[in-house]
Amino acid sequence: MTWSQRIEDYLMYLRLEKSLARASIEAYKTDLGKLNAFMDENYSLTPEEVELSHLETFLSNVHDAGLNARSQARILSGVRGFYKYLLLEKAIPTNPALLLDYPQPARKLPEVFSSDEIDKIIADIDLSLPDGHRNRAIIEMLYGSGLRVSELVDLRLSCYFPDSGFVRVTGKGNKERLVPLTKQAMRAVKTYLRQRSTLKTIRNGCEDILFLNKRGGKLSRVMIFTIVKRSAAKAGISKTVSPHTFRHSFATHLVEGGADLRAVQEMLGHESILTTEIYTHLKQKHLKETMLQYHPRAKTRSKHN
Repeated sequence: MTWSQRIEDYLMYLRLEKSLARASIEAYKTDLGKLNAFMDENYSLTPEEVELSHLETFLSNVHDAGLNARSQARILSGVRGFYKYLLLEKAIPTNPALLLDYPQPARKLPEVFSSDEIDKIIADIDLSLPDGHRNRAIIEMLYGSGLRVSELVDLRLSCYFPDSGFVRVTGKGNKERLVPLTKQAMRAVKTYLRQRSTLKTIRNGCEDILFLNKRGGKLSRVMIFTIVKRSAAKAGISKTVSPHTFRHSFATHLVEGGADLRAVQEMLGHESILTTEIYTHLKQKHLKETMLQYHPRAKTRSKHN
């Protein structure tokens, strides 16, 4: 089979069997297209004829092109997945990508808010405005439950259970999880719902959507970004802000407070505990900064340096 056929079959597999997001599938399509073009130009090989040495030359070419370590890692991940799929389909007898290695991207610690900054953002929301109570409820939910922005815009009234203190969230790969609610978030949502009930019209298909715009339609991801950026700016916070900043703050404050990492993993909806472990690095950083700031020996050393 041709490269195009094999790649299309693989992308369909990712879509139907792995339930990958469209953006991820498009990224794999682009990266495998680079592999296809390289093999056609340099070797005229079919996917089944490629060997380890060919793939190593391809990755060397990718490296020489100046792509950063994270991009190189993503490309190799796509190559590995592609050949793992071909082996699964018995299109090849052995996997030539099995022994490939790639640079480990440096893990950038995410920006987080302090609890005082969270309080200031929420306190500075103008509740006299028509969307004030809605915006406060949105930020309380982002921080109080650590939701992704995509999960927030898709939240449904039928999945909101204030009596039991939980919300049912549909995360990546259409996986559902129950996430606890804070009392502040439930109070904010309760107030917002009274305002929501006064909307003159609600668009068809949006009746069960929790957070709506003033026209009764579903909020977009872009609108959530705008809300949090404006709220942070109004509170005088100059950090790089996104909805994910509240998610990172939620997890960081839990870990710093001594929460079990597995529980945090479950609440965030991380498939791997390795993803959640970044918050232990944030805790270690916080502890080190605290020691340097308050320990007498650390203060003395700073004065002498």
